[in-house]
Amino acid sequence: MPAALAPFVVALSAYDLGPGLAGVHRGLPSSTVSITIPEEEPLEIGWVGRPGSRERFRAAVAGLHLSAAELRQERCTRGVWLTLSPLGAGALLGLPASALAGEIADLADVAPAMADLPERLAACRSWPERRALVERRLLAGLARHGDRAGRHGLRATLAALSGTTRVEEAARLLGCSRRHLSSTVRGEFGVTPKEYQRLVRFESARGRMVAAARKGRVGLAAVAAGSGFADQAHLTREWRAMTGYTPTEWLRAEGGLTA
Repeated sequence: MPAALAPFVVALSAYDLGPGLAGVHRGLPSSTVSITIPEEEPLEIGWVGRPGSRERFRAAVAGLHLSAAELRQERCTRGVWLTLSPLGAGALLGLPASALAGEIADLADVAPAMADLPERLAACRSWPERRALVERRLLAGLARHGDRAGRHGLRATLAALSGTTRVEEAARLLGCSRRHLSSTVRGEFGVTPKEYQRLVRFESARGRMVAAARKGRVGLAAVAAGSGFADQAHLTREWRAMTGYTPTEWLRAEGGLTA
């Protein structure tokens, strides 16, 4: 990954939804902006629990969201997936993350300069070639929009929210009022400070669960405590509300992992 992209790109990888006529993946709540580019045919995405929300996208961009989405890809189930930090939306795509929060849009509408990226990627013969192409396009976006990246001390704002468990605590670290913090975070990222901390806590628990489950069996009480939840019951309630699964059900659905 080029050093210039490191502050803005969280992950860039190939994906495969699996064998069969239709690969299905549940996209979990996220504190990042995600871009999914299927290798061949368009992707169908709908919000879990929202009938009629399913749409087709040649390449999809999803903002920060607190609900789960279902991604379905027929026949060829491969593609490229990348996630951007909230600051990456402005620095690489040219618009604040708040413009995408809770929404899914086509990449061509969000970043017209990248409209031909799906076709260009389909013509590549290897993953290193695809990765290099995506990185070049992101660097071109950074050259156009990078001046948005440091506005209003947003990096410090995200760090304060990620490193604390209460909004008041983050506001004190930043030397501002809770009202000012709320206004800034809503305006730039499209979620409240409390919602952002909720997403960070959720993602921390997800990482801990997967890492522990791959080594054996994971204690959910320990995951809850290490991720900032009040207790295991709190963890379970949040996971059911945000994903439609309990933690145990989700681990099993992810490939036979157990808690």
